[in-house]
Amino acid sequence: MTVQRDDGLEGKVALISGGASGIGQALAIAYARAGARSVVNYFPQDPHDAQETVKAVADIGGECIAVAADVRSTEDCNGLADAAIKHFGRLDIAVAAAGILRRDPLGQMEDKAWSDMLDVDLTGVMRVFRAASSKMTDGGAMVATSSIAGGVYGWEEHAHYAAAKSGVLGLCRSLAVELAPRKIRVNSVIPGLIRSPQSMDAKNSLGDAGLDAAGNIIPWGRVGTVDEAARTIRFLTSDDSAYMTGQQLIVDGGLTVRWPS
Repeated sequence: MTVQRDDGLEGKVALISGGASGIGQALAIAYARAGARSVVNYFPQDPHDAQETVKAVADIGGECIAVAADVRSTEDCNGLADAAIKHFGRLDIAVAAAGILRRDPLGQMEDKAWSDMLDVDLTGVMRVFRAASSKMTDGGAMVATSSIAGGVYGWEEHAHYAAAKSGVLGLCRSLAVELAPRKIRVNSVIPGLIRSPQSMDAKNSLGDAGLDAAGNIIPWGRVGTVDEAARTIRFLTSDDSAYMTGQQLIVDGGLTVRWPS
């Protein structure tokens, strides 16, 4: 028996911010498995090499291009959407996965630290979606990555990060209503503890040891993988979720529903 995909992703083109590593990189690979092509951005000062994403996609027969773009720049975000049209001739999906994470106690937090965080993790999402919506075919889909920090829980010494991630949810709900006449769906994912370059940063996040310990309180018995988060995003941009918009999916192995004990 010949098995055919019916999720509507084959031939689609996705724009992914933050595609040089982590969930964004895993998503480009997941799209390639589904027959979709990707444009990923990378921040030139980022230590992660976006060409590794391009190669990983090519290794499984997919197609992906990497474009230098800072989500703090409207011009760069517009250029990212333009690159999708120029290279692939269309744009169907936009995923805002770029983000930064910094530890800053309130009493020591400077205005610039607060502004920088929101400029990337919240306003950067808006810039990506604004640029993509101007080029996107009707019937497209958008997804932004929030976090259980802000999306569900508070996180001490990370108030600016949690505020940005909470704001992402309101942004997506509002855009879901605004873009509904064009049948563009807008949803968000709320990743729990996912092992990624960001969470493995012991200075600003949990680090490897902290992630290992956290697995003991997660019902699933471990932290999540970037591929598991990416597959949820892929679902939200596929025909399998065609009647979902303005929603949030928590991907956390049951962490947020476990009774404290």
